[in-house]
Amino acid sequence: MVVAEQAERIRALREQLSSMTTVFALAVRLFDSTDEDEILELVGRSVAAFGDLRAHGVYLDRDGGARAGDRHPALREQVAELPGSGGPVTVPGEPWSWAYPLRTSGSPGGYLVVSSDESPSADRRYILATLAQQAGAALQSATLHHAERDQARELHERGLELTVVNRRLTATVADLEQHSRIHEVLAEVAARGSGEEGLAEALHGLTGLPVAVEDPFGNLRAWGGPGRPTRPARPAARQRTELLADIRRRGRPMRHRDRLIAVAQPRDEVLGVVALIDPEQRAAEIELFALQHGAVVLAMELTHQRGLAETELRLRRDLVDDLLAGTDDDSALLRATALGHDLTRPHRVAVVRWCGASDEALARAVEQIVGHMTADGVLVTQRSENIVLIAACPDEAEAGSRWNALYQLVAKTTRSPDGAVGVGRACGAPSDLPRSYREAMRAVRIRQESTTPHGTTMFEELGIYRLLSDRNASTEIDEFIREWLGRLIDYDADTRSDLVTTLWLYYECGGNYDATAQALRIHRSTLRYRLRRISELSGHDLRDVDTRLNLHIATRAWHIMGR
Repeated sequence: MVVAEQAERIRALREQLSSMTTVFALAVRLFDSTDEDEILELVGRSVAAFGDLRAHGVYLDRDGGARAGDRHPALREQVAELPGSGGPVTVPGEPWSWAYPLRTSGSPGGYLVVSSDESPSADRRYILATLAQQAGAALQSATLHHAERDQARELHERGLELTVVNRRLTATVADLEQHSRIHEVLAEVAARGSGEEGLAEALHGLTGLPVAVEDPFGNLRAWGGPGRPTRPARPAARQRTELLADIRRRGRPMRHRDRLIAVAQPRDEVLGVVALIDPEQRAAEIELFALQHGAVVLAMELTHQRGLAETELRLRRDLVDDLLAGTDDDSALLRATALGHDLTRPHRVAVVRWCGASDEALARAVEQIVGHMTADGVLVTQRSENIVLIAACPDEAEAGSRWNALYQLVAKTTRSPDGAVGVGRACGAPSDLPRSYREAMRAVRIRQESTTPHGTTMFEELGIYRLLSDRNASTEIDEFIREWLGRLIDYDADTRSDLVTTLWLYYECGGNYDATAQALRIHRSTLRYRLRRISELSGHDLRDVDTRLNLHIATRAWHIMGR
């Protein structure tokens, strides 16, 4: 009897040990899985291994649903009302049913519902409770695994995003550093007043590309880097205008052939052009930024230059106007010195007058004169149809040739020889310049009213004309003209003839019949008739030396005084 009881106890212990081993083996499989559905299905199938037991479903209270064979939806309401330790439930057709909690961290995560024909032993209940507990732990492990995996994936994605952000930030910082360096370099160029050459060299250093600075017409003003052209090709005016207009409309640098071009345009006027020579098209955004910023600096530089030029031109014109009107020597010398002009040397005033020349042609002539005579010292202004110069006197031996060269220069610039240059006498002091100006005006007027109206006349060369052109002596001159030519002047007025003009040209041509007839465009016989008629009307012998002299002077005076 005792032996039989011991044998039965040993058998029970073996069954219990076997069941526990099965539970632990099953737990290993449960913990190896990270799929909740797989864990629940495995638990549901394993219940039958522990005796006459049936699993009717594993109910999870997280979402109110069931997993692993939900054959009795009515059980959901029952397990929802159970305490955390589980308890009996009613399954239709089953004598015994129990809900075991799937514990996770001390609180049930759901219930494992098991039924049988009869109530299991305490050992079996313990094993079922242990199985439910292991299933709950496995589910929690799977949940943590998914959470860790999701977290790891999220961290990886965040890491990738952070890497991209860091790369962008690094690139942005690099761009900012490059932009800052460009700004600093070009600001230093502007601050130092390095001019167009300094700007071209700075842009070459920043971009590594050759740089050209041009005026609006395509003339090269500065070059930075290698490959400076010896004879730059100048584009056609129309093409250049269309190109600059296109760039202005775009509002940013534009590629044209092998160049990237930006315009220096402080307002509505293009003052200059800066271009990167880029035949390989390797310029990127940073080079474009440098080019655009360089165009701004160039616009500032050219605007400053223009302002200085206009100010200096205005000051020079004001000084010239004051010198021609008359001013004291001390203030004139001081103002001239401030403009870089030495008035302590002797100066002459010259008046340039051109017939039919446009304002634009005269303006170009002024520029040519200034450029040609700057080394000698010249102040220039434009008064109505006249260009007025106050120029330092060269050596007397070169005086005539210098003013003749000036006439040739203006004739070439205006493309017309129909002009005259009158030059007043030298002045030792600025206060004497109004006198030289009056003399220059008399010289140019007499030149234009002579038989050879084109060329250069110096006041010293006027001879008797200096007296005849003196407005202060006009009364005496008029009386002299009436005394010698009065009858001829009245006859011409009554008969609309040209006897006075004939007599003037006869003496101007040195008494030569052929030259006089040709000048008057009449026949020699007609000329002889007119001269005979002049002698009869005036009562003068045209062959008498003194008479010839007085008549010649009178006709010249009549011509100069305006006939």
